[in-house]
Amino acid sequence: VQLQASGGGLVQAGGSLRLSCAASEGTVSSYAMGWFRQAPGKEREFVAATSRSTISTLYADSVKGRFTISRDNAKNTVYLQMNSLKPEDTAVYYCAARRYYGTIGKSTAEYDIWGQGTLVTVSS
Repeated sequence: VQLQASGGGLVQAGGSLRLSCAASEGTVSSYAMGWFRQAPGKEREFVAATSRSTISTLYADSVKGRFTISRDNAKNTVYLQMNSLKPEDTAVYYCAARRYYGTIGKSTAEYDIWGQGTLVTVSS
């Protein structure tokens, strides 16, 4: 599977964005999926993940209650709805898939398929 992330942009604090992660040459329903982000000068960090069955979701404490991960299997796409954005949410956001496990992973090492990033900039 190949992943293509999109939907980033410039938004004011308090605003919303929805990121999309479209899959090709494979189906997102076959994988546990995650979103990560990397701010300038920082390591890539976990944001949210959903299990293959979509029964389980997990969020970083910093985004809990503001971000929602979901998937549309018919569109072969995973989304990250981001509300109440803060300047500290500014980062390049990446989607990723776990090829061999259907359960949620929180570390970058647990994901072996990555899309290119999409930049989110939140102004104060």
